[in-house]
Amino acid sequence: MSNDQSALVKEFQAQFAKKIKENEKETLEYWKEQLDKLLTLKPEGIAALQQQIKRVSDMMANRINTLKKP
Repeated sequence: MSNDQSALVKEFQAQFAKKIKENEKETLEYWKEQLDKLLTLKPEGIAALQQQIKRVSDMMANRINTLKKP
């Protein structure tokens, strides 16, 4: 492989790593926001809290299934 090709491959790898890191950051920020919303709620007992946690869990499961589709 020539120096130009090596430099191009390294550049693509760096861009790919940067994009993955950005996507991970965005994903974590989104789910943190969802959990922070739970923290601000004042549920009327354990059942209401469980219902809110289940809602966030269902949202996560739906997103995972969406990403698994080809």
